[in-house]
Amino acid sequence: MDTLYDLLNWRSLRWRIALLVAVACCAIALTVGVLVHRSTLDRSMNDGESKAVTQLSRALQDDERGGTAPDWLRTSPGAMPDELLRRLRARQGPTDGYATWYDGDSPGDHPAMWAARTYRGSPVAVQVDMTSDLLTRRALDRHMWKYSLVALAVVVPLSALAAELPNRRLRRVARTARRIAAGDLAARTAAGRGGDEITEISATVDSMADSLLGRLRTEQRFTADVAHELRTPLMGLVTASGLLPEGEATDLVRDRVRVLRTLVEDLLEISRLDAGAERAELRPVPLAEAVGESLNRTGLRTRLTTTGALSAETDPRRLDRIVANLVVNAHRHGRGPVEVEVAGTRVTVRDHGPGFPRELLTDGPQRFRTGASERGRGHGLGLTIALGQAQVIGASLSFANAPGGGAVVTLRLPKAG
Repeated sequence: MDTLYDLLNWRSLRWRIALLVAVACCAIALTVGVLVHRSTLDRSMNDGESKAVTQLSRALQDDERGGTAPDWLRTSPGAMPDELLRRLRARQGPTDGYATWYDGDSPGDHPAMWAARTYRGSPVAVQVDMTSDLLTRRALDRHMWKYSLVALAVVVPLSALAAELPNRRLRRVARTARRIAAGDLAARTAAGRGGDEITEISATVDSMADSLLGRLRTEQRFTADVAHELRTPLMGLVTASGLLPEGEATDLVRDRVRVLRTLVEDLLEISRLDAGAERAELRPVPLAEAVGESLNRTGLRTRLTTTGALSAETDPRRLDRIVANLVVNAHRHGRGPVEVEVAGTRVTVRDHGPGFPRELLTDGPQRFRTGASERGRGHGLGLTIALGQAQVIGASLSFANAPGGGAVVTLRLPKAG
């Protein structure tokens, strides 16, 4: 379907090149045709004038030698065209000269060339039929148009085929760029050794992907290192906070330690997801029951509805992690009521807050970025972890805003069996 769309897309580079070649061919054919037509017409007029003047000159020479004037010699001004007589009068001077005129409007499409001069004080003229010459010029014009169209019908498809190679290379670069934008930083264009602009663009895209991959790996290593380095002193803080005497200050310290511990665990989980170290243990799971248990463990007020819930092929521990993160995120950054719907093997979580920002809907969840200030504060790892765990269990996670307001997250799981 994509290949057919590319073939029929008149805005593609292939058809623009073909159109440019067609316009150039038409311009050349028109220029050559006009030049040949004018040149042929001028030569035809010259030959007709020469023939008419020669016939008139021979007729007058025969008459001077005492011969009889031929029947085709016109001696009556009434039998001559007015334009020919006007031209003859314009040429009269000290010496009589010849006047010629091409009559292309003769009845029956039979043009003629006239030649006249003043002889013994009276105009005389001859008429030469130019019908065969006209038919020859028309035939030449038809052949020129016909063969120009044949050449155009051959050249345009050939130019489209010739444009297919650079067009295919550009499409490969575009596909690679889209894969990189979607997160596949291992995609490359395989630029080759050509020295043209497309090769330069391909090499630039590959270089950009290498740079992005290097920066991402640096960020991932930094996240993993920080999480591991924080884990040891954090365990000491957890132990120390448990030994403090009960009181308001102790409760505040324990709460902050608990938040810090959650952050470190999230960072460790993201580092494992980035490294591809997570492996799912899939088995059939009753989806409605699993989601209900996850909501109970969150301890948050959430409305659950089920419609034709089925069993899903998934990892129950990772499913619990996804659902819990989505519900906690909805309560923390949105507004109640928070609703969870299970239909078939689809789980939908919706709040009634300001909704997701445009950047999240376009680029997906980004770590350490919550999106918009109106959705609250936080480190922005919950949705990132949910998306990563969904990929591990072979599920899809999509983000949208409800028409009536609020953020909507839809988790689609594979059906069991």
